[in-house]
This record gives sequence, structure tokens and C-alpha cells, in this order.
Amino acid sequence: MSSKVFNVQGAYAGMSVADLDIALVWYEKLIGRPVDDKPIPGMVQWRNIGGAGLQLWEDETHAGHSVMTLVTPDLDTEISRLAALDIAAVNAASGPFGK
Repeated sequence: MSSKVFNVQGAYAGMSVADLDIALVWYEKLIGRPVDDKPIPGMVQWRNIGGAGLQLWEDETHAGHSVMTLVTPDLDTEISRLAALDIAAVNAASGPFGK
């Protein structure tokens, strides 16, 4: 096994969406700010969300099959913020790892 460490420049959650324009509006509300980049056609991304990033890919075939985990130090505050934007939180989990 090599002793070299993988040099990671960044990490992104990749979400497939059927309609990028519609998804962009929803995700900008979720993230709380406009998208940072549109580096290639059919993809947008946010950088530096808690040390990681989020990419939306327009891909109708795979839309709805993505998973993204968001970790927050104050779950109740974020659930309230999202509810004010008409975004319902689902699968809010808690356990020894936190909330």
C-alpha cells in the first residue's frame, strides 16, 4: 500500500435534476445564495458549503435518484428557515452522531 495521501482539491455532492432552471431556483433557496459557477452546459455548482460543494446536473434519466446529506449544528433553526421558504425537511435523523 502506498504511503502517499490522495490530494483532494474539493468534494462535491452531485445531484441529477430533470430541469436545471427549475431546480436552480429551489436549490438557491435551500442553500441561501445564488449559484457560484456554471462551468459547463447542463451543470451548475456551489463552492464552500461547509467545506464541500454541490453540483446540479441536468439529466432527466437519473433525476430523483441522487442522495445528498446536509449536516448542520442547529437542526431546529434550519428546519424553521426552510419551512419559511416552503421547503419541507424529510428524513431528519438524530442519534449519537448528532442531529
